[in-house]
Amino acid sequence: MPLRSDDIFVVTFPKSGTTWTQELVWLIGNDFNYEKAAAKLLTERFPFLEGSLFFNGEKAKKALLDSCNGDVVKMKILEEMSKPGYEVVEKLPSPRYIKSHLPLSLLPPSLLDTTKVVYVARDPRDVAVSYFHHNRLFTLGGFTGDFEQFWESFHKDMLDWTPYFEHLKEAWDKRNHPNMLFIFYEDLLKDLPEAVRRVAKFLNKPVNDEQLERLCNHLNFHNFKNNKSVNNEPMREFGFLAENESFIRKGKAGGWRDYFDEKMAAQAQRWIDDNLRGTDLRLPQKN
Repeated sequence: MPLRSDDIFVVTFPKSGTTWTQELVWLIGNDFNYEKAAAKLLTERFPFLEGSLFFNGEKAKKALLDSCNGDVVKMKILEEMSKPGYEVVEKLPSPRYIKSHLPLSLLPPSLLDTTKVVYVARDPRDVAVSYFHHNRLFTLGGFTGDFEQFWESFHKDMLDWTPYFEHLKEAWDKRNHPNMLFIFYEDLLKDLPEAVRRVAKFLNKPVNDEQLERLCNHLNFHNFKNNKSVNNEPMREFGFLAENESFIRKGKAGGWRDYFDEKMAAQAQRWIDDNLRGTDLRLPQKN
């Protein structure tokens, strides 16, 4: 995949604050053009590099075609969604904004020497909870189990994009590279204005107090949840989203405590300790 020197990637393990960060990065990079952001879906402004993989399996293709029910417009949309990400981004004007959940080792080898990368990490227990709801939201996946079943698959590295800690540690090892900005989702929640300043400095984009205040208000969870350009609602028109789940959910840290019983919490802590042993990586939130 050919890279350009002004490309900007947002790379995360799924459900680590990706969408929130994409909107933040795009608006800073595009001089706070809220009108354009509202008029164009985030998925178009900031395409998902490997997203087409979800639409090219045989079962997925059948479900997609059935959902179109002969609607020519819908079929055209699905045709676009099925195109390989590298073909989609190749046609984008510079600077390109690209999202990926792939670990650095599965992205172009020259990525950090060529482009800027914002990597967002999050407590894996909260990631697991959010990922659980995400899999219940997208009906194409066919997941119908409970959280305990999902957690078993998550911490045993049996889900898409796992193993979680290898993903995280690859990025952590590159955190001091001048083209890498490594941030924790919990830090975004704790002090969004400071996080905005860090991103703006990383992108070499000045930001004044008025711009900072407006962007933080735009990213306020209530406003963000109701922002139609970021919440994946077009997928609902195809019948791919469960009615009782939402794409933008709660936007908080520590919610995992409502899902883990004592045994699961102890198991999770051992898993975290085992994977962080021998590293200087520490999660920002204590259990």
